[in-house]
Amino acid sequence: MQTTPYGSWPSPIDAGLAAAHDGHPEFVGFVGDEAWWTEPRPAEGGRRTLVRRKADGTEETVLPAPWNVRSRVIEYGGSPWTGITRPEGPLIVFVDFADQRLYRCEPGSEPIPLTPLSPVGGGLRWVDPQLRPERGEVWCVMEEFTGDGPTDVRRAVVAVPLDGSAAQDRAAVRELSDGRHRFVTGPRLSPDGRQAVWLAWDHPRMPWDGTEVILADVSADGTLSDPRPVAGGPEESVVQADWAADGTLLYASDRSGWWNLHRLGADGEAIALCPREEEFGGPLWKIGLRWFAPLDSGLVAVVHGRGATALGILDPETGELVDTAGPWTEFASTLAVHGSRVLAVGASPRSAHEVVELDARTGRTRVIGAAHDDPVDPAYYPEPQIRTFAGPAGREVHAHVYPPHHPGHVGRTDELPPYVVWVHGGPTSRSPLVLDLEIAYFTSRGIGVAEVNYGGSTGHGREYRNLLREQWGVVDVEDCAAVALALADEGTADRRRLAIRGGSAGGWTTAASLATTDVYACGTIIYPVIDLTGWASGETHDFESQYLESLVGPLAEVPARYTERSPSTHADGITAPFLLLQGLDDAVCPPVQCERFLARVEEQGRRVPHAYIAFEGEGHGFRRAETMVRALESELSLYAQVLGLNPPGIPTLELSK
Repeated sequence: MQTTPYGSWPSPIDAGLAAAHDGHPEFVGFVGDEAWWTEPRPAEGGRRTLVRRKADGTEETVLPAPWNVRSRVIEYGGSPWTGITRPEGPLIVFVDFADQRLYRCEPGSEPIPLTPLSPVGGGLRWVDPQLRPERGEVWCVMEEFTGDGPTDVRRAVVAVPLDGSAAQDRAAVRELSDGRHRFVTGPRLSPDGRQAVWLAWDHPRMPWDGTEVILADVSADGTLSDPRPVAGGPEESVVQADWAADGTLLYASDRSGWWNLHRLGADGEAIALCPREEEFGGPLWKIGLRWFAPLDSGLVAVVHGRGATALGILDPETGELVDTAGPWTEFASTLAVHGSRVLAVGASPRSAHEVVELDARTGRTRVIGAAHDDPVDPAYYPEPQIRTFAGPAGREVHAHVYPPHHPGHVGRTDELPPYVVWVHGGPTSRSPLVLDLEIAYFTSRGIGVAEVNYGGSTGHGREYRNLLREQWGVVDVEDCAAVALALADEGTADRRRLAIRGGSAGGWTTAASLATTDVYACGTIIYPVIDLTGWASGETHDFESQYLESLVGPLAEVPARYTERSPSTHADGITAPFLLLQGLDDAVCPPVQCERFLARVEEQGRRVPHAYIAFEGEGHGFRRAETMVRALESELSLYAQVLGLNPPGIPTLELSK
């Protein structure tokens, strides 16, 4: 074991390796007996492809480059594909990212477009498809721009002909919902085909604030009639609704303060199936996420937990819940069932996300896709600690702490390690405790990482989630600082060598922390919100265009609060060096936010060392391997220059002064 200064340890985990393992499988499903899912390809321009697992156990990429199976509905997308099996083979319907059209695909043949292009605004987009082969249709959500502005948009539940007759004719798309709601999810058809259910909500609510479960009757001609709300409301968030095999309606609601599973009773009452102070749901950032899936036997597969998630099988009659055995400590919000088979995506601090199959009859689990294969010796992986810190006013702050870790190096006894606080996006989201080679990139070099699930994060009930109401830029900043300072006070981290980084809403918290505190020596701000007034006045997409009404307060009532909290207002308070990373195609946090912020920083009399890197072809969330490599190496170079580190083999980031 060698004694070497923190931040200078040699590591086999380079930026290229971290980039190659970025992203994970999503949107699992069955096509007949076969398991299918989407999977990232960072080295292929960041596209996502469809993967099928054949009966012989082999995996096959269904769609070659440049096909990119990804929807842009509400910008974050959602379930982009569906499929069925027929005697002649699979029939797949998917959304291609480039033009956002729905395509019909029979493996081995060229995909055929089912929907038209629109020259208006952001065009026509589709998500959460469900095949109705008996009617020759696919039912899904349509997002249609009516003008050039980001909020000139409407959404509806629609039926698209499978014969391609709508490919050049918008009028051939049959609208099923009445358009009264701003946001809808895809419909789920009852087992007898006589009813359909979907979720709906409206501005200024976000789906974790309040949604409605809409139930409609399905007529013989395939039209929907008498749509009516049967659950949910302005202060009740329902994030998924689906049918049990016996025709009863199940839904995940936070009416108790936690997203728990409920059944709709005969007289409309909500019957809790397994009341617990833990979550059986999560934030609906994408359309079509699934935390539960009813099996034909009457049992229900569920993803649930408090601060982390497990895969379990719930007996809705008794409330008994049995969790899956295995190494996975975190399951994603995607499930599919076929007979007694359950598909899920699981991960752990020692393994990346894998496609897992559970046999609900035997309890046996196995990895069937995207199997984790250690790209380096696992001895280089971080060893996380689950911690709870005391925040302001005595509130709890949840965090994952990753100390520096290397199998052949330790730090000197006369120094404490540098630490970087990682701030998750959302902000209504959380950091899962899973293997992340970006974290390992730092910890294996002698730099600690602390992921903070600050007040407002999910996984700990609605009360914890609501701590951020009208307090964005306050509670998140305070909680991150509390964790950083506690690590320094207890002798875990070097007080003089604390940094902070985050993307999207995490970029906001990073910028706000640098502007209003003296806790951090430097920071990395990634595709951030910077100017609240601008962001709330047309500079973002429709889905989040009124998100700040709850996070900050109504703009019309508290305009001064928007100005006062914005980091751009406090540019003169930023003295710590920073790195700013931005995608030029970002419709959520557009480059103008960064450009305005930089102009104000540079207007100040003193010069703050900083760098701005803008990436062509990148949107909200970097997906290309070359982008991720440059971003990660630039971030490490910032820390090296400011914190006095000497990582070998890292290109020097040029900081303006």
